[in-house]
Amino acid sequence: MRYTRLTEPLVRDHGELRTATWEEALDRAAEGFRRNVEAHGPDAFGMFSCSRATNEMNYVAQKFVRQVIGTNNIDSCNRT
Repeated sequence: MRYTRLTEPLVRDHGELRTATWEEALDRAAEGFRRNVEAHGPDAFGMFSCSRATNEMNYVAQKFVRQVIGTNNIDSCNRT
């Protein structure tokens, strides 16, 4: 089986995936984060970071979770 690399985002409408713009896909992701944090509180959100990512990317991830989402629920596999 050969896999095709995704070059554009996909969004789900009524159970079906369709091509979307990057702006629409990012807006949907942000809306999902916002909706769940409003409904269940910031501690319902968690992020897992990766030791293979750069220090800068891990720093941005922890800043996002702590400052934007408002929780300390972030962990990484740096100890492995």
